[in-house]
Amino acid sequence: MKFVIVGKNIEVTKGLDEAIRDKLGKLDRYFAEETVCNVTLNVDKDRHKIEVTIPVKGGIIRSEQVSSDMYVSIDLVEEIIERQLKKYKNKIIEKHQTQGSFRKEYIDNDYMDDEDIKIIRRKSFEMKPMFPEDACVQMELLGHNFFVFRNAENDAICVVYKRKGNTYGMIEPED
Repeated sequence: MKFVIVGKNIEVTKGLDEAIRDKLGKLDRYFAEETVCNVTLNVDKDRHKIEVTIPVKGGIIRSEQVSSDMYVSIDLVEEIIERQLKKYKNKIIEKHQTQGSFRKEYIDNDYMDDEDIKIIRRKSFEMKPMFPEDACVQMELLGHNFFVFRNAENDAICVVYKRKGNTYGMIEPED
């Protein structure tokens, strides 16, 4: 696996670089050699955040972790990605259909499912067209952290969501 390590508000020291390559290098056993692992380190006051993005054919594998120490964040992000890979192996391989991004050993290994994904409740509701700002207000009134709506501007199905720092985001389909 190849690493691209970038620091924002932090210098990527030799120690951090080695810690990342050592810890995330353990994920080598899952990915093909040419797979690129994008790592972004960010420090904001006492928040040491690491974002790891691994593009694979047909999608991405991603995790971010925040703690008061960057080395702790590195440990946490590696554990999360490894757990995701083991837990969702069959779904990842089926979804990506081509297995070119992954090592044969990973594909052939049967990992125990920690828990199967089970939908235990379904909801349906009428989707009246509304503007994104109105959808944010509706989301707040419901006490949710996301809200699905039909955008009155373009008639697309969109999602607004709460971001860290009391800001909002919107997901909308590409044209």
